[in-house]
Amino acid sequence: MAYQLSDINAAVRRDPVGFMEECDQGYQDKIARAAEKICENMSKSPVVLLSGPSGSGKTTTAEKLSQELERRGVRTHAVSMDDYFLRPDSEGAPRTPGGAIDYESPEMMDLKLLDEHFAKLTRGEWILVPKFEFARQMRNDSRGRPLKLGADEVAIFEGIHALNTQLTSRHPDATRLYVSARSDVKGEDGRVMFKRTWLRLTRRAVRDYNFRGTDVGGTLDMWVNVRRGEKLYISPYKDTAHIKFDTALAYEAPVMACYAKPLMEAVPGENQRRGELLQLVAALDRFEPIDPGLVPPESLLHEFIG
Repeated sequence: MAYQLSDINAAVRRDPVGFMEECDQGYQDKIARAAEKICENMSKSPVVLLSGPSGSGKTTTAEKLSQELERRGVRTHAVSMDDYFLRPDSEGAPRTPGGAIDYESPEMMDLKLLDEHFAKLTRGEWILVPKFEFARQMRNDSRGRPLKLGADEVAIFEGIHALNTQLTSRHPDATRLYVSARSDVKGEDGRVMFKRTWLRLTRRAVRDYNFRGTDVGGTLDMWVNVRRGEKLYISPYKDTAHIKFDTALAYEAPVMACYAKPLMEAVPGENQRRGELLQLVAALDRFEPIDPGLVPPESLLHEFIG
């Protein structure tokens, strides 16, 4: 799918609040369809697997799915697959082509424990959801969370490797969802003016700065391996999902420009990717801006802007 730059700018000039509400309703309609699929499949499996690349809005999507399912009488339990990370082993850890530990690889996950937990939850047995402490790069079982699913309950496992066949082949009945920002923005001549990958990079850069203490330069340094990991470990499995949907919002670039432009313009000139970054900034200038204070409180964007 692609949006038209002229349509976006016309809608922003005409009624920015109404435009955002319309876009958010479209996203909520996708949430409702996904919830319906989960409900239909509950008799086969109470496990829901939600995957998507970095910056796709997985966390907010999982939260909104939980809210929608609760409205339908289904109690939900959100589980971050990040808590199933293994402590990095300097000897046996997977490596990037540059020799660094490859944190995007599924080999960094405790796939055996995830497999065991999926099976136990399906049988109605107790598990202890682990807690991974990233500051110490280790799991702390004393902070683990016991979980057992009763009738009309599901567990939503959210993570970039949720659809990897090393997991799903042993649990084919689990409901599988894939989300990503999949829409480009095109100009009148049909050329792409703002790429979908730029949208996700913008989301990630703003989120990293706001919540993770990482400047845009640091995000760019990680982005090359993030994209490499997506192509190797995430995208190949997206077509195994029962439901795929686009989380890109047509009003997003007009809002994100207010946050991203000053951060991106401050990246030092010696950064190897500064040229592409300046192209992204120039593309943001083509959008009519939206005051971030107008963004609805339930918007997906709050995952990234706060």
